[in-house]
Amino acid sequence: MPGQPLKSIQIEGFTSIRSATVELRQLNILVGANGAGKSNFVQALALLGRIVDGELGLFVGLNGGASALLTDGDGTSRIRLELDADPNSYEAVLVPAANDELIFETEVVYYHEPKYDRPYSKSLGHGHRETRLATETGGPRGGIAKYVFALLEGCKVFHFHDTSADAPVKRTVSTADNLTLRPDAGNLAAYLYRLQTSDAAADQAAYRRIVGAIQLVAPFFRDFVLQPENNDRIRLRWQQQGSDAVFSANQMSDGTLRFVCLATLLLQPELPALVVLDEPELGLHPFAIVQLANLLRQAASRSQVLIATQSVTLMNQFEVDDLIVVERRAGGSTFSRPDAAELEAWLAEYSLGELWEKNLLGGRPAREDFDQA
Repeated sequence: MPGQPLKSIQIEGFTSIRSATVELRQLNILVGANGAGKSNFVQALALLGRIVDGELGLFVGLNGGASALLTDGDGTSRIRLELDADPNSYEAVLVPAANDELIFETEVVYYHEPKYDRPYSKSLGHGHRETRLATETGGPRGGIAKYVFALLEGCKVFHFHDTSADAPVKRTVSTADNLTLRPDAGNLAAYLYRLQTSDAAADQAAYRRIVGAIQLVAPFFRDFVLQPENNDRIRLRWQQQGSDAVFSANQMSDGTLRFVCLATLLLQPELPALVVLDEPELGLHPFAIVQLANLLRQAASRSQVLIATQSVTLMNQFEVDDLIVVERRAGGSTFSRPDAAELEAWLAEYSLGELWEKNLLGGRPAREDFDQA
């Protein structure tokens, strides 16, 4: 989505999100209580990414089936997703089918020029199990579908929480798997190796920035040791300052390893169009969280960034205009942006995190009134 960022996303009937329209800016910080719906919003973006990859069925199966994803899992509801990146939009309506699957009731792409009263729309059909975007990109109106295809491809949700002994980031990987960083950082070693050995100045500069960012958080870190093994496989290894010993990823603390993944993602030469992270602060020292905020702001100058967080330390690094407050009302998730003018006097004396703790921003645990549903 170069030059035309995502303006908004509409979600209906997905888990706790009965109906919501969320306007997006360059930097978006979702805050709210446990169970409010932050992760469900992130999951909806992950669903869009799986749709464009032709993996709707896989996503549904891995997440408990259609009944687990529908707001009302009684077989009568549907999920509607719409992305608006003016002048192009994409809409998908998913309905339950046999075997607890989801299929497309409708799939439509739109193009709207200001000089026309109504947008041009093209239906991609009904009843299909996987998206038809890829088959439409070569047609006479393929330019619209092609743009929307790229829009959805740019929605990337990254999770670096798994640092167990058998985590993907700690396994060997083919050196050929180096084009983009995987959402679970499973090809981190191969990707860093490409940047390290590339002839491109941008790749080399990115590698140096990544190493420098890690050294700020982990001063003992010297550099990566990236050498292909048999059959062009590679694993993540590193050295510390003042020693020639080589260590494996298993000998790096969980927090440090997560920060390595985050720094690589946010400092890479070409970012996805929309970078999405759910609670990226997990396991990080407060100083590392401050450095993470700096990386997020830098990334937001090159791409759109959306994170969900519960960290007061992380929230304190941003502006009130960056926040999206998520609350649960009558069993459903709501999304709103705080009024900066109303909070101006408070912000003169308190940080955002302090205002959140004082419940002046909302997004705190509260008893639900189901009579208002």
